[in-house]
Amino acid sequence: MGTLALVLFGYLVGSIPTAYVAGRVLKGLDLREYGSGTVSGTGVYYHVARWAIVPVGLLDIAKAALPTWLGLRLGLGPAAAVLGGLAAAVGHVWPLYLGFRGGRGVSPFLGTLLVVFPWGFLWLLVAMAVGRMAHATGVGTLLGIALLPFLASAAGRPVEVTCGCLAMLALTVIKRLEANRSPLPADPEARRQVLLNRLLLDRDTASWEAWMLRRPRA
Repeated sequence: MGTLALVLFGYLVGSIPTAYVAGRVLKGLDLREYGSGTVSGTGVYYHVARWAIVPVGLLDIAKAALPTWLGLRLGLGPAAAVLGGLAAAVGHVWPLYLGFRGGRGVSPFLGTLLVVFPWGFLWLLVAMAVGRMAHATGVGTLLGIALLPFLASAAGRPVEVTCGCLAMLALTVIKRLEANRSPLPADPEARRQVLLNRLLLDRDTASWEAWMLRRPRA
């Protein structure tokens, strides 16, 4: 019962759409209608206010760090702690309060890792930073998450942590392909290309500017 309560708590906390709230309060806009359409710190950075990415990012990390920490603090064990953090990530990605259209889940992953695998937290930050410097943030993030299970195992972390890292990879792939239920082209070849772009680049088009800087669609 304690684990179930923690998972429910994690999902509800993770569903709090901090980036969406920032967009509404600071600019009066709905981030789901801008750029990639994800409710994320990236959207806040490019469409709301650059400074706002700091508090939004920290809050999104804390949303998962809190239930993960509570799982350990309450003596529920590493499995419950990881599940609590993953539940927060699921809430962030598919938030109850926004019709299940949310963010990418990377910040909640960082929050979970910060508690159960700090070296993994640093690794993912570095992978994201290298990807950004190479103008391939989507690729860098995907590779960083994909290598997390191997790093956790090599570092001797509990098997629950390694399984949690595998779950992060699965959530990332599902979220990228699903893309907040964005429609796919009717043409089979174009559909395959869009799905490949989503998986590797985390966007539908090859051009980052054409995707991320889009304005509301009519």
